Amino acid sequence: MTTNDQILINQIVEGDTNSFTILVDRYKDLVFTLALRMLKNREEAEEVAQDTFIKTYKSLEKFKGDAKFSTWIYRVAYNSCLDRIKKNKKHLNNVEINEFTEHQVVTIDNALDNMETKERKEAMQRCINTLPSEESFLLTLYYFDDLSLDEISKIVGITANSIKVKLFRSRKKLATILKSQLEPEIIDYYERERR
Repeated sequence: MTTNDQILINQIVEGDTNSFTILVDRYKDLVFTLALRMLKNREEAEEVAQDTFIKTYKSLEKFKGDAKFSTWIYRVAYNSCLDRIKKNKKHLNNVEINEFTEHQVVTIDNALDNMETKERKEAMQRCINTLPSEESFLLTLYYFDDLSLDEISKIVGITANSIKVKLFRSRKKLATILKSQLEPEIIDYYERERR
């Protein structure tokens, strides 16, 4: 797919606008989902997604192919969201972190693993949506887009180690939310299994 993206990019730079339509179709859902996670507002997410593609189109010639195109477009989307948040000066809610141990985070993960895939995704998305922007963005990249720490690091512009710390904190918050939303007996069952 990366080589395929590069071929399309070359065609776009040479003036083929149809190739840009293909590129937009390929990434529009991902960009919109990330914008929605950060902005928590459908209309604003649509505007930022559109903005992301306009910025991408205007600066395609600068794309050198050092990273994957998906990583590059995620970064453009991320920065566009940050700009919008600064512009709106929104204060997003914070979830209190209970003192969750790593064992309890693993317990939550195990409970999620045994839920039906669709049910699991819906539960995760509901809970991720309640987190502050940056955390929901990172968890989306990590859980839904299966990106590595290095790839996320390139998008956000901080070290992989910092991403690891932020992800762990975000997962602790997510565990707090999930624990309150998942049926307590599911959690209890897995806690008993691990003893």
